Amino acid sequence: MADNPEGKNVILGVSGSIAAYKACSVLRGLLALGHAVRVVMTQAAQKLVTPATFRALSGQPVVTDLWIEEGCAALMHIELAEWADALAIVPATANIIAKINAGIADEALSCTWIACACPKVLAPAMNDRMWESPATRRNVAALRALDGIRFVDPVGGGLASGKVAQGHLAPVDQIVAQIDAAARGPA
Repeated sequence: MADNPEGKNVILGVSGSIAAYKACSVLRGLLALGHAVRVVMTQAAQKLVTPATFRALSGQPVVTDLWIEEGCAALMHIELAEWADALAIVPATANIIAKINAGIADEALSCTWIACACPKVLAPAMNDRMWESPATRRNVAALRALDGIRFVDPVGGGLASGKVAQGHLAPVDQIVAQIDAAARGPA
């Protein structure tokens, strides 16, 4: 059930692509639609954008670790999974996509993903060589075959390497629209 009658509850996962900074704009877009948003970050994402940024934008604590301080809920990933109407990972790296496909749950974001039964969205962003690698293609194909997972595929654009190629994060408005649709469910 949403914290706000017009909106839904969305978990925004952020993994360690250089495009992590664009997750801030995705968060703002979701808030503008009336959604309550909680952020879960990988350790690599925290090297690119700080949890304080997401805390300031969302007004909510940011989950960065499975091992949280005393006095807090010990199973935050389970609490979030029960709270969520949708979970999105923006940007989704080759690493997090591989972990999801293999069922690996070794940190806060992958554990939260596995615990959630809600609709899910992946917005990949990575170097074109990584996006086109056989391993990534297999992982993406396997996840596309599952019900409840939407992909917002990367587009051609400037990459961190300086190259212009496929792998650039999709436009923020497209990502926000897919997350909104996933959270609201069938019309």
